[in-house]
Amino acid sequence: MSALSEVQSWRVRHTTSYAYDDVVTDSIGLGHLVPRSLPWQQVASYAVTTDPEASDVSHDEDHYGNVATYFQITEPHTRLEIEAVSEVTVSDAAPPEDDLGRAWETARPLVSPRLPGAWLATDFALPSAAVAQVPEAAAYAEASFGTGRPLGEAVTDLVARLHADLDYDPTATTVTSTVAEVLASRAGVCQDFAHLALACLRSQGLAARYVSGYLATDPAPGRDRVVGADASHAWVAVWVPSPDGGDGSWLAVDPTNDQRAGTRYVTVAWGRDYGDVAPLKGVIVTEARESTLTVSVDVAPR
Repeated sequence: MSALSEVQSWRVRHTTSYAYDDVVTDSIGLGHLVPRSLPWQQVASYAVTTDPEASDVSHDEDHYGNVATYFQITEPHTRLEIEAVSEVTVSDAAPPEDDLGRAWETARPLVSPRLPGAWLATDFALPSAAVAQVPEAAAYAEASFGTGRPLGEAVTDLVARLHADLDYDPTATTVTSTVAEVLASRAGVCQDFAHLALACLRSQGLAARYVSGYLATDPAPGRDRVVGADASHAWVAVWVPSPDGGDGSWLAVDPTNDQRAGTRYVTVAWGRDYGDVAPLKGVIVTEARESTLTVSVDVAPR
């Protein structure tokens, strides 16, 4: 794994378009589209707009401190576009190497609830709706978590194995695929890689959260950037306690690409699994029977 240490600034444009075969008279939506303000990520600006224009829109913090955007559109429409534009600066957020060098068994909040910060991490050590604790995931994880192995080394090994053993295949799974199904098929997308990694980590008693955001991709050598070629991405972060006190830190790793999440990663939201941080969800009032969805993401240097 490698982590970038330099500071990077990005301009993110995330456009979601819906087209319906009949008129929608009311649309209510909830989105996680605004990057988080964090010690390693400064948000210079953000804006979420809709076409047709929303009659009501607000930005609030959810249970995990993510920015949740609520909107309602009452103008009749057969097409809806939601665009989120933000400017962020990201720096390296790697945990101290001394903390990563301690045995992984010392980083289990349910086993050692008196550790500083354990109460904040506990929620991420428990099973969640999309991350069941299946025996197959526990058995898979055990190969990486030998007795006394350093936490950073064990997590690195697990991520490398997942990357090697799973194929990236958008046709292999759906948004509702389970951890057991992903492990059985050995294929999926970044959401599936992240959910399986979470199941493995939590099976060992570690606290790990699902992180949603963007990964800036580099064009092929000699080729120009293709606007809209980037995509929403998902990775995981593992709690790393600090014996010196405080709430500890989090090691962010990307099993889809076998690397630490560095300065090319823009963090939008985190939760127990995808269900907590879906980019968009909502309800509509319509007689429409069919709809199409188009998503375009562009992450450009600024």
